[in-house]
Amino acid sequence: MKKNQLPKYSRILLKLSGEALGGESGVGISPEAVLDMAGQVREVRELGVQVVVVVGGGNIFRGLSGSERGIERATGDYMGMLATIINALALQDSLEKLGVPTRVQSAITMAQVAETFIRRRAVRHLEKGRVVIFGGGTGNPYFSTDTAAALRANEIGAEVILKATKVDGIYDSDPKKNANAKRFPQITYLDALQRQLKVMDSTAFSLCLDNKMPIIVFDFFRPHNLRRVVMGEKIGTLVTG
Repeated sequence: MKKNQLPKYSRILLKLSGEALGGESGVGISPEAVLDMAGQVREVRELGVQVVVVVGGGNIFRGLSGSERGIERATGDYMGMLATIINALALQDSLEKLGVPTRVQSAITMAQVAETFIRRRAVRHLEKGRVVIFGGGTGNPYFSTDTAAALRANEIGAEVILKATKVDGIYDSDPKKNANAKRFPQITYLDALQRQLKVMDSTAFSLCLDNKMPIIVFDFFRPHNLRRVVMGEKIGTLVTG
């Protein structure tokens, strides 16, 4: 990083999958994996960047797969939302151990463990230098945490959604199965939708498209990559209009 270089973004939304909190196995919660994530978040916060995080719950329970096994879909989705709260609390714990002031806001009311989501309060926390973690998805069944990320990013005025993955961007086919898979440095929302590149679900994509919210898909598990993205380095794939 060059001296006196300023971050490209001043307010970001980081979308973390639940599986990321599970470490190598992607199941349960790996304290080491969560602490490593917290370290990357602290690194960008120290640059003066306001950080919002939306976490998934797939490491604990995924509503869609639950419904395939006989659980009623809406009930399964609510169970998945509760899983995201557990993950949000785990991330909060790691961040605060690193000295980062944090607030968890939930789309589902549970006053003993998290604040209820209030947009103006979330923005105020950001202005005071706190990291805000949104749990509970949108609070509604049939919506993914990707959609929650797109919704919250627009609500709180984030400049970009940073989607943390285990690959270094969006490819035209699975790079693990196809050695000749081509990575896109940049792609439009419509192109990604037409090619059915499963970056986010179509509802989340439509929200970003309608509100001109850029998405950067990048490898979160390479050290300091979050900081590099925030500083404007061309890492991963930019999805834009």
